[in-house]
Amino acid sequence: MRVAIAGAGAVGRSIAAELVENGHEVLLIDKDSKAIDVDAIPRAEWMLADACEIASLDEVGLDRCHVVVAATGDDKVNLVVSLLAKTEYGVPRVVARVNDPVNEWLFDESWGVDVAVSTPRLLSALVEEAVSVGDLVRLMTFRRGQANLVEWTLPPSAPLIGKRVGSVSWPPDTALVVILRDGRVIVPSPDDPLEGGDELLFVAAPEVEEQLRALLLRGSQPPSDQAAAAGAR
Repeated sequence: MRVAIAGAGAVGRSIAAELVENGHEVLLIDKDSKAIDVDAIPRAEWMLADACEIASLDEVGLDRCHVVVAATGDDKVNLVVSLLAKTEYGVPRVVARVNDPVNEWLFDESWGVDVAVSTPRLLSALVEEAVSVGDLVRLMTFRRGQANLVEWTLPPSAPLIGKRVGSVSWPPDTALVVILRDGRVIVPSPDDPLEGGDELLFVAAPEVEEQLRALLLRGSQPPSDQAAAAGAR
């Protein structure tokens, strides 16, 4: 997979190093010559260029990239890079860094952003996840599909403990994707029982999060939600 990263600062270099280590082809772009440090990641391709200029993006062959990461420290630049990558070069996947949470509402499909990553929001979510038991924590939003990655840690007295995953009537547009248990990552099957202390990771549509919270708290959806779920199926 070929990935272009706009912004060769600490964040961009860290992302590049991980991707290169995982066998991907990485291009780092920055207009600041001080940020170009080939020795830092010798297996990456480096380009001194302005990622907001079409001539520069033509030169680096952005249309050959599968993913573009807008990782500069300037939200305006990240939005422009995202929009150009999606509309001018048809890049399939665009990930953008949000520096100021006030600007987060801008980072959506209208600006070409598929996934917006807000470091302050992510850190806040991780803090909540670390201290919250028995409450739904939103970890990440997937813009294109309008779905969220949410986490719930089952307390010891949760009503769903002992039930099999396949026997639970999860809300529509909800998928239990991973169970974290005793340091293990479990891809759930219908016959797997739920245990106290399980960290459940769901991908769910925003509008069903309250149904999911009610189900995890009470062990069943409210009657109106059950009817809606049955109608959706």
